[in-house]
Amino acid sequence: MRLPTCFGLLLFLVFPLSATEHDLIIYGGTPAGLTAAIAAHRENPDLSIRIIEPSPWVGGLVTGGLSRTDKGREDTIGGITLEYFRRAAERGGEGTPMWYAEPKQNMAVFETMLEECGDSLQILMQRQVRSVGKKGSRIVEMTLDDDTVLRGKVFIDASYEGDLMARAGVSYVVGRESRETYAEPLAGYYPMKVRPHGPDTMGEVCSCLGGDAPHFIHGTPTEINAFDADGNLIAGVAQTDPNTEPGSADHRTQAYNFRLCVTQRKDIFVPFPKPVNYDPSRYELLLRLIKSYPDVRFGRLVHLGAIANGKFDLNAQGLFSTDYVGGNTGYPDGDYKTREEIRQDHVDYVQGFLWFLGHDNRVPPELREEVNSWGLSADEFVDNDHWPYALYVREARRMIGESVMKQEDTWTEITKPDSVGMGSFILDCHIVQRIADANGNVVDEGSFQDHPTRPYQIPYRTLLPRRNECENLLVPVCLSASHIAYCSMRMEPVYMTMGQASGVAAAMAIGTSGNVHEISVETLIKKLTAQNVVLELKGLADLIMVEKLPGIAIDDREAKFVGSWSHSSFGNPVEGSAAHDGNGGKGEKLATFTIEVPESGQYEVRFAYAASGNRASAAPIAIEHSGGTASVTVDQRKVPEHDKRFTTLGTWSFTSGKPAAITIRNDGTDSYVSVDAIQLIPVE
Repeated sequence: MRLPTCFGLLLFLVFPLSATEHDLIIYGGTPAGLTAAIAAHRENPDLSIRIIEPSPWVGGLVTGGLSRTDKGREDTIGGITLEYFRRAAERGGEGTPMWYAEPKQNMAVFETMLEECGDSLQILMQRQVRSVGKKGSRIVEMTLDDDTVLRGKVFIDASYEGDLMARAGVSYVVGRESRETYAEPLAGYYPMKVRPHGPDTMGEVCSCLGGDAPHFIHGTPTEINAFDADGNLIAGVAQTDPNTEPGSADHRTQAYNFRLCVTQRKDIFVPFPKPVNYDPSRYELLLRLIKSYPDVRFGRLVHLGAIANGKFDLNAQGLFSTDYVGGNTGYPDGDYKTREEIRQDHVDYVQGFLWFLGHDNRVPPELREEVNSWGLSADEFVDNDHWPYALYVREARRMIGESVMKQEDTWTEITKPDSVGMGSFILDCHIVQRIADANGNVVDEGSFQDHPTRPYQIPYRTLLPRRNECENLLVPVCLSASHIAYCSMRMEPVYMTMGQASGVAAAMAIGTSGNVHEISVETLIKKLTAQNVVLELKGLADLIMVEKLPGIAIDDREAKFVGSWSHSSFGNPVEGSAAHDGNGGKGEKLATFTIEVPESGQYEVRFAYAASGNRASAAPIAIEHSGGTASVTVDQRKVPEHDKRFTTLGTWSFTSGKPAAITIRNDGTDSYVSVDAIQLIPVE
């Protein structure tokens, strides 16, 4: 909801067209920005705090459409973030699930929490930063688009785009680093392959570690011609340089969309609107996808996540959905006019997607009827024609600060001495672009969703610009991270947690030198701990790592998988995650561990898996050794004999220079096949 007009007039009087002095200035009324303001006020109620919000609404995605919270592991979330979501669930009343309140309830709780801060916290709406004035490495003032000048001691950029940060001359990046930049296997240009699915598995579920199930695999489910009759690429498929190397850097970002609040309740049903600028040719690829699966259901083209009171959070999934692939080019560094045009283009695209599905005669009538049984919710976004307020900017600028979070920081290097919060979501990147492969078929590029993380600590340093660039700025949203790490960190609970850390740190800095680099991080950690922010999980540093195991060991993350495998933390596996075949695709999936032995000789081969009563009773395994290939089966319902993780497969001779290969298959198995790690123990 918009703030009342009278409040807007009050704000106009509070901010005359001349310089005003404040303790803390926060750019961006996002959940991170609001949490930062609340945290700073609670730390020091006498602070003068000003929030500048470019839109007519506060709360960003949490109040503006994303109502089925992507939370990862709940035990990594605490502090004001947990308080907020609890209050939203309580306000929603009976039947409102924790984390899944209606957008209007989310808005109401933020408004209440801001009101509790009193008059020392004020919000200026529909204003954008034009320029930043600095003295040395310190921001002195910011000028808004109406010539208002605000002076402050400490600044926080909590916007999704990082505009204050950029105008302050802080280093940042847009797009994807190369694999070599930070030694990240997933980095850079990442073309996918056609991944055949049947009509019932187009949105195949991936229950990944740290994820909020269900997650739906992106990718091309079948061969679809990328060209029209004249040999031109159809709409939505990008022209790319065929010489582009996998892993190379570029300036592209993952797709944006709108998260809709939809329903089938007749009492609040509003039909999907026809967009002002409707062009059915934009949906040719969607039509070809439907023709490949003529019985496809609406719930396979979009993700319908239930929230409260018969409402659903509608999100994108699969090859062609509400994600406007390629439509965000130019947004992160674009001027305000360009961004508004891109935003409207996304409105037209998403509305056109739904209108096409519901009204184009080429769409099967059963699918049209199903789509038209859904509509917008009449009691949500009532001052915006029931359309969500916020464009889902999944990724824009990313700061290059005092410390850069990388892929390894979400999996192996997960502990940090200056932790101010935690993340746990999977590495989740939506489609960056659709391209034509060598066979002329459409494939998606840049997406991945089946790569797990382990609960990881986020250091205070990721919120800080480089010391010589800016000393009184904190950045909790466009924080310092690679594209790959950001794919996990870009979730609202993480932003809010970083917002709380930023707010407390800002209050501390205001009480001293104003330099956010010079505060006592030890004191900050104590304050956040007292505020119930989760900074660590018990046993996090005690996970079994392959380098701690005797002999030669490799984890499943080093294995080569064929077919679609999922990952889970069940059973306390090595390095916190084990793979499983989902009890599907029998005869189509395998995992191969290739191990170089340093010296020729006899080795005991051990296999780690997560035992359970619903596991395969005879998982087939092939061991390639210097004398040939041995075959064994393992009853995965039995607990392994070595530390409840590893079972002995046998002892064979292996030759230096000729890698050992251990392959686990799922053909003929009667339940889930689990794959965790392989260990070779030298036999004297």
